[in-house]
Amino acid sequence: MKTEPSPIEFPNASMRILDANANRAAEGLRTMEESARFVLSAHSLTAQLKRLRHDLTEAMARIPRINLLRARDTSGDVGTTATTPGEQTRPDINSIVAAATGRTQQALRCLEEYGKTIDAGFASQIERIRYRCYDVFADLEQICIAGNGRLARLNDARLYALIDCGSSEEAMVQRIASLADAGVDIVQLRDRNMDDRTLYQRAVAGTAAARRHGVLWIINDRADIAAASMADGVHVGQEELPVDQVRRIVGPQAIIGLSTHDVDQVHNAFASTADYIGCGPVFPGQTKQFDHFPGCPFLLEVSDMIALAEDRCLTRPAFAIGGIGPSNIRDVVEAGFGRVAVTGALAGDDLSDNAATLRRSLETVLHDEPFERATTR
Repeated sequence: MKTEPSPIEFPNASMRILDANANRAAEGLRTMEESARFVLSAHSLTAQLKRLRHDLTEAMARIPRINLLRARDTSGDVGTTATTPGEQTRPDINSIVAAATGRTQQALRCLEEYGKTIDAGFASQIERIRYRCYDVFADLEQICIAGNGRLARLNDARLYALIDCGSSEEAMVQRIASLADAGVDIVQLRDRNMDDRTLYQRAVAGTAAARRHGVLWIINDRADIAAASMADGVHVGQEELPVDQVRRIVGPQAIIGLSTHDVDQVHNAFASTADYIGCGPVFPGQTKQFDHFPGCPFLLEVSDMIALAEDRCLTRPAFAIGGIGPSNIRDVVEAGFGRVAVTGALAGDDLSDNAATLRRSLETVLHDEPFERATTR
């Protein structure tokens, strides 16, 4: 008669379980972090997952590593050969993330429960990590399920145009089409003079038009209208709602942009859940009046800050804004910026022609040998 092997003596069994599940949780967190970083280009989520992974390492430091290593017995683990067909295949990246979230949550629960037999403080520390994971994992899966590549498209964007509601819905929709045809990547609706009902109606029409023409559609200031119209995102300034409150309104899958005018504001933006920043005003423009112009020196500071960052995932795409046109685009690129947002440069009889000219000017300067470094911005 076949007999079951003798149970491993406690607490060695608990140590084996802690060792296996610590590895499982760390591997799951790293799997999710790689997806957030390299697939979604989700800066905030990448930073949060990295923090969770480091916090897990700190918690595990409470358990003497030599005890974990002595308890490890991979060759004697009866579970290494017990697999299911689903473990061998993953149809897409979303399924990889879903499997990693489930595996990590289960591993953390095991660490918490069996950790109680070793160190109650350790178990409490793991519990706190586990609860934080629920929110971060939910945000990650929502972005994956959205499946529209918003953040990846944002990361590739170079030319950003701001428009108003226009004389009619038809006229505004035509402007979006013309801008898309001319090489604009992102279009923002900014019209502070329009009533809420009309602004909402234009936002809804713009969402549909932007999706047809393959551009990102951002609403200025109004997180409520961005959410209601299902726009790709919202852009706020330093005097509007804080980014964390905007995020609660638009959700984890929406893009949030934030205006910055000095280095301290840039640091704060990088520490928030904002997905990109606008930097300026660089030059005097035709559409907004400012008392102070940070100019190209500010762009240089931001560019250096991004270039010197230990982890580029802790920075954000940065767009120069304010009075930028074909005549001064080289100054912007020399300051390290390969992304620009424009309004006045598009004014005139031929919107499409003006946008195409600006796109060509930007691409020409970006591809000049001395300024190749700007393509990383």
